[in-house]
Amino acid sequence: MLEYFDFEFQKELKNIDLVQVVEIRIRANKNVIIKCNNTEIKLNYKPTINDIENILNKMCENSIYAYQEQICNGFITLPQGHRVGITGSVVQTENKVININYVSSLNIRICKEIRECSNTILKYTLDIGKNSIYNTIIMSPPGGGKTTIIRDFIRKISDGIDEINFKGITVGLVDERGEIASMYHGIPTHDIGIRTDVLENVSKDIGMRMLVRTMAPDVIVADEIGTKEDANAIHYAVCSGVKGIFTAHGDSMQELEKNPNLKELIDEKIIERIIFLQGGKNKGKIKEAYFLNNNIYQRF
Repeated sequence: MLEYFDFEFQKELKNIDLVQVVEIRIRANKNVIIKCNNTEIKLNYKPTINDIENILNKMCENSIYAYQEQICNGFITLPQGHRVGITGSVVQTENKVININYVSSLNIRICKEIRECSNTILKYTLDIGKNSIYNTIIMSPPGGGKTTIIRDFIRKISDGIDEINFKGITVGLVDERGEIASMYHGIPTHDIGIRTDVLENVSKDIGMRMLVRTMAPDVIVADEIGTKEDANAIHYAVCSGVKGIFTAHGDSMQELEKNPNLKELIDEKIIERIIFLQGGKNKGKIKEAYFLNNNIYQRF
């Protein structure tokens, strides 16, 4: 990450245990805020709007135009999988964002690959008898560890788990924001297993349909579902005989049911397992889990 920042910024970061960093908040003419696992650090460094534009330009490999579509969605994803949120002066036409000028803030969310972190969800998600998985939604508040866990889960079911005699299965991953596999020039920079095929920078609904039609996956994976189009694509995949594991925002059954598209999947009993993760200091830990039994969701 340091290569994106100027010398003054780098000098202050070198005094911080970067392993603990989860977010870097950069705002024009304001102190940079470093968020660590259990604390927050305010740097003396105050970047100008030109400094921020220089940082963004480096992150876009000196080709802002190549990243224009991502920028219009409010973020870019770096090759290492780090996600950079962007704010500034939005240029909009016909209810569509066509650019963000005078970029004034960057929020760098640090991506971390934590091997074996998905072990806690295996007993809820694996259908050992069929060497498959249950259709599952993993939910948590933002920053609750969903993406990190799903990445490790993909790796494990793709490679196979010798300890429990689970043979590797073919996974189709729709990585809309490039945060899970973190493809760089077509090659994943994270370990997502030997039987995983990835479509990146494509909407989840289109990507799921493409993978089902072209790659014959055993399992389809998508991060942060919630739209009507997502729900329709999941219907399509499941009706095609493909299992699925998905993530979404929320921390309770009540919140899940507030989203009519997720509620539709629940009402139609398409989802067989629902796992809620804790947020904050306990992120990644299971808060509660439910399984479908005789058309009723029961708590484990």
